[in-house]
Formats: sequence, structure tokens, C-alpha cells
Amino acid sequence: MWLRMLALVFGVTVYAASTVLASFMAGLALGSYSAGRMASRLRSPLLVFGLIEIGIGATAFATPALLEIARDIWIAAQPSLPASLPIVTFARFAAAFAVLIVPTTLMGATLPVVMESALVKDRAVASRIGLLYAANTTGAIAGALTAGFYLVSHVGIEGSFKIAALSNGAIGAIAIALALTQRSARSARSAGTTRTDRAVDRPVDEPAVIDERTTPAAQRAVLWTFALSGLLSLAVEIVWFRMLVVFLRPTAYAFTLMLAAVLAGIAIGSAIATPLLRRRGPWLAVLTVVQLAIAITAVLSFNSLAFLQGAADTFAPAIVRLGVDPYLAPILVACLMAMLPTTLLLGFAFPIGLSLWAAQSTDPARRIGTFYSLNVLGAIAGSIASGFVLLPTLGSRGSLIAISSLALASSVMLALTQRRTRPNFAGFVLFVGPVAFAMSALNAADPFAIADRQLHRGERIMWREEGIQTTVAVHERGEGGRPVRILYLDGMHQSDDLPGSAFVHHRIGALPVMLHPNPRRALVVGLGGGATPGAVAHFPDVAVDVVELSDAVVRGARFFDHINFNLLQRPNATLRVDDGRNFLLTTKQRYDVITADIILPRHAGAGALYAQEYFKLVRGALAEGGIALQWNGAETETPYKMIMRTFMSVFPYTTLWGDGTLMLGSLEPFTLSASAYAARREQNPAFRTLLDWDLDIVRRSYLAGPEQLRRWVGDGPILTDDQPVIEYFLALPKDDPPVDLRGLRGPFEDVLRP
Repeated sequence: MWLRMLALVFGVTVYAASTVLASFMAGLALGSYSAGRMASRLRSPLLVFGLIEIGIGATAFATPALLEIARDIWIAAQPSLPASLPIVTFARFAAAFAVLIVPTTLMGATLPVVMESALVKDRAVASRIGLLYAANTTGAIAGALTAGFYLVSHVGIEGSFKIAALSNGAIGAIAIALALTQRSARSARSAGTTRTDRAVDRPVDEPAVIDERTTPAAQRAVLWTFALSGLLSLAVEIVWFRMLVVFLRPTAYAFTLMLAAVLAGIAIGSAIATPLLRRRGPWLAVLTVVQLAIAITAVLSFNSLAFLQGAADTFAPAIVRLGVDPYLAPILVACLMAMLPTTLLLGFAFPIGLSLWAAQSTDPARRIGTFYSLNVLGAIAGSIASGFVLLPTLGSRGSLIAISSLALASSVMLALTQRRTRPNFAGFVLFVGPVAFAMSALNAADPFAIADRQLHRGERIMWREEGIQTTVAVHERGEGGRPVRILYLDGMHQSDDLPGSAFVHHRIGALPVMLHPNPRRALVVGLGGGATPGAVAHFPDVAVDVVELSDAVVRGARFFDHINFNLLQRPNATLRVDDGRNFLLTTKQRYDVITADIILPRHAGAGALYAQEYFKLVRGALAEGGIALQWNGAETETPYKMIMRTFMSVFPYTTLWGDGTLMLGSLEPFTLSASAYAARREQNPAFRTLLDWDLDIVRRSYLAGPEQLRRWVGDGPILTDDQPVIEYFLALPKDDPPVDLRGLRGPFEDVLRP
């Protein structure tokens, strides 16, 4: 929820999202490191843990107010920042860090503090770590699923923050009560310890889990192994997510299930390790083998996608019988197939590594804090490296090989520390490990080749780029005796050059320009294939600003110059690569016309561009007499009316055009002068070469005005940033009828003037 709310301030570009994520994880690392150094000096760690949880809850309550402050500061500061990506990125990081530093530092402090409360010197550290880590990760799964499937859509983000705050408060109160109860009981028994809440419910003679041949050099190797593991885990997660959306479609539910699958593997792996770690054993050697297995399973993780269709057909029906929605079952199968083997091993390795690093220390909490903070710092590096460097330069397959090699490197590093204590084992790993990994890497599947076979049969790939923001592909297929070009964004069809599709996009751009009496400046949010902004720029007397989220989309648009009228070479068109909503939030420019390319309502993040707050930003950027056109592509009645109701809450003088997908909003009653329209059409050739709509065609394209629309949509919920139901479509009625506009008609004379 933090990431979603901060995206509304800073935008949803990868640069913005990564800086927000980095600031979040930096707080975790800082809290873990600081708490690890202080925990051993705490008289009552459990009491402090309770106070920390209450502090997290208090900051959750304060988050909406803090974000409002951050938003106001960003609006004031952003226009004055130089056009430099490093400076803007640093400014975003600083602002996000200021909002998140307190709660995330408190979150990072919880593990060292709670571990200190459960320890007696160095005894059985691993079994406690494994248990706590598995339990905490299981809770994270519940948090992800609850937020993704219920809280955001039904309760709203602000209400969800309050639930989270109350939950943290309850946890804190329970911990404090336990600490005070233990203190009273021990005081009554006159126990001789000063560490009042550290007694644990296990025998004092339970053996410590320490590899007897672990040397200081091996312990340092373990520490750096898990710094690399943090980098690997988040980097490979980003690669998985970027590639799986091509198969699963980029919806909020797909991302929720992908995250839950990652966490499930980690939780199960940690839970498996917990009972095993109660026994003495050669755990350094075990960790060496596990790291090698991680390298091999990660590099081969895409290979399972070749069997996705068959596995989905086999297992999805059984999953549906368990009560899972049929839409979700194939997604769940894909997530588990691709990610579960590697994440199980990652979860299994973590308590082993932490035990080897911390168990021999007289101050294990301090070591836990150092271990966890380095792991989190590695994760920050992984998120930046995968999104900004590896995917754009090496692609998904190459990135996966490069990232997986880190686990191989850590296995080799661990084996080298055992050359004297286990020479045969070390030699075996040093020889077999690289060979096995090399063979696996050579056989690693190209996920796009699998996707093309399964999803795009009969299509020829003309161009593809795994950009920083999104994966963009241009395909070509034969249809009706002619080649057809198709633009895919993250595997989703965005546009093509069929005449019907080009007309839909041209109409979105051209209609508001044609209906405005004297347009001089226009804004188009989204480029796609360029047909929508190209239609606007086709009017040479209109200056057009185009805001596109992904520079890879910009490079892909050149394949559609024949339907976008060479948009990017036109002197009256200016392109800006940015988040459209963030641009509207900070721009001082005013526009006569604002429109947007087709944005599918089900896409993850689409709610931000259908919310009442977005339409208010559009309204604020309109010049006097300006008009806004919004495409409404919802296929069933409930989301369609919800979108229209939301649009009309900001633009009360809304009129409906075309096939019912075009909502035209203005700040005053819309009218069209017949004589002025005819004169502009006569004087401006663009009217005739683009849509060639005379007044009779305009008349037939008019559906209804404000009064008819208000009666038709009725009262009901609207879309807001707080409750973006449009993305969470499974929360909508299951029996929702398709949109039926046959009874919706208003007289054109209501808006026509001489």
C-alpha cells in the first residue's frame, strides 16, 4: 500500500518505483543493523519489541497525512529541478525516504530484538531463526493475499492502513503484556537473571547448531554469500515478474499471486529447515550444495513454462474445486512451476546461513542485525541492477543466467573455505558445480520463444525490446490477404494497423480537436502505436505534447508511422517520457484538448488513470473552454457505469459519442456551432483527410448529453485512488451483464447551435 500511494506522487516509472523500493529497503537495513548493535544491551528485549510494533502502527496511521505533505513538497519542487535523471531520482529517493524512514527502520529492528528475547547465549539459534523466519514469511503471504484480494478493493487503502496499524498495535500490546507478566513472575520467584524475558520453553541442554569445522574465513564467506543472495533473490524476482506477465497478463491479481508464490516457497523452505537444524551436522557443506542447487534451478526456471498449458489443463480444475476463482487457477499453476523450486531452496538456505554466522558469537543479535542488513542491501542492488542494467542489455534469458551465476559463485566461495577441512568435497563442488551450471545455462529456455509458440502462432517477430519500463514487441501476421502489424506491451495487444483499429485510435485523438472551436494546444497521455496522438498532430495548427511511460514504446512506434502520420517527426509534436499522471500533477501548462490513448481497465495500475483524482488533474490542466476526452472500454455494465459516473463527478457536462466508448467532458455546457464547424472543416484539410466527418456524421456519432447520462448511470460508487476497484475486477458482480446502450439516446439539437 505504501508503494501504491507513493506511486501516485512520484509516478509509476521504473525509476520512480525503484527509488521508492530502495528507500523502503534502506530503512529495513538501517533498522536491522542498528538494532543488532543495541539489542544485547536491552534489559527487556520483548518489551522493546512491543514498543517497536506500536511505533509501526502509529506511523501507519500517520502515513496518509505524511504522503499529502510529500505530495505538496514534490509539486512545489519538481518543476524547478533540472532535467537530469540522477538529480530527479535522488530527489524522489530523498522524499520517499523521509516518509518511510521511521516505519521501515522500526520494521528492520524487529528481527534482532525479538531474537534477543528468545535466546540463551548461543543455544539453538538456528531452530529459533528458522521458526521465526518461516512464521514471519507466512504472515507476509497472508498480508499480500489479503491486500490484493480484499482490502484494497473492499476496504480501501486508507482503511487498510488503519487495519494494519491496529494489528501492529495489538501485536505490541501482547508483547508488552507478556514481557511484564514474565518480569512479575520471575521477580516473585527471585530468579537470578537480569534478562527478565529471555527464558525460553526448551531444555537448556539442547545442543547449539554449530558446524565444528567452521572457521572465521568460512563465516565471512557465509555473510557475503547472503549479501549476494539478497541481490539474487530480488533480481531474479524482477526477471520472473517481467517475463511471467507475458504469459499471465499484467493484472493486479497476477502480481499478487506471483509475490505470494515467492513468499510461499521461502516460508516452506524455512519451515523444512527448522526441525533439521536441531541436529548437529555439516551445515556449511549443506549450504554449499544448496547454493549450487539454487543456481541450477534458477537458471532453468523458465524451462517449465514449455509445459505450462498441459500443467494448467491438468491441475487448474482441481485448484478450482478448492474454491479458487477459475481466472486465478492457471496463474497459480504458472507461478508455482516457475518459481517454487528456487524459492524453496532460498528459504531453506536462509536459516542455515544465519545460524552459521550467528551461533558461535557471544552477541548473536548483533550478528543477526548485520546479516539481515547486508542481505537487504544486496536486495537493493539487485532491484537496481536487474531493472536498469541486466534486462535492457541482456534480456530475460541472459539476465537469468547472469543472476543465477551469483549463486554458483557463492557455492564456489564456500567450497574454497573447506579445501583443508573437506578436501574431497571441496574438489567435487569446484569441478562439478561450474560444469553442471554451464550445461544448465546452455539448456536454459528462451521464454519469448515459448511464449511465441504458445500465444502467437503464425506471427513473425519484427522487433522486440525488453525495456527498462516494459517489454515491447512488434509482430506481423497475414490477415485478409495483407500483412498486419501488431504492437504488444508485456504480452498484451495494444494496437495494430488494421483499418478498424486505426480508426478507433484516430477517432480518440481527432474528435476532441474537431469539436473544440479553436484548439491551439493538446495533451495526449500514452503513445502506444502513435495513432491517437498522430491524429491530433495531423492538425498542423495544434501543438501536441505526448507523455509516454516507456521509451521502448517510443522506439516501437516507428513501425506504425504509416498510421500515426510520422508523429515523431512532426514539428508540432513534442514527446516526453514520463508518467502521465505525474506530469499532470506538476505541469503549469494549460491545454485546450486533453485525451489519452487506450488504457485497458484491467491492467495493473490502470485504476490511477480512471480515478476521480486523475480526472481532477485533467480538469486542472484544461484551459478556459477546454475539453477532455476519455475512452471507456469496460465491457460489462458495472465497471462501465462506474467509470462514467466517476468522469461525470468531475465533468458534469459530459456528452457521449461514437459507439459509447468516448466520453467528452467540459467545464461548461458543451455546444457545437454548425457554421463554425463547417468553416473549419472547409479551411482545414486535416478534417477531410483523417475522418472526413461532415455535420451529418457528427450528428450520428452523438449519443447522449448530461441529463440522459445522469439518469442512465444513476447513483452508485465511483473510482478513487483509495479504492481502485476497476483493477480488482474479481470484486465486481459475477453475473454482470454486458454494456447495452440501445436505450440511451439524446437529441443532437441539445448541443447544436447555428
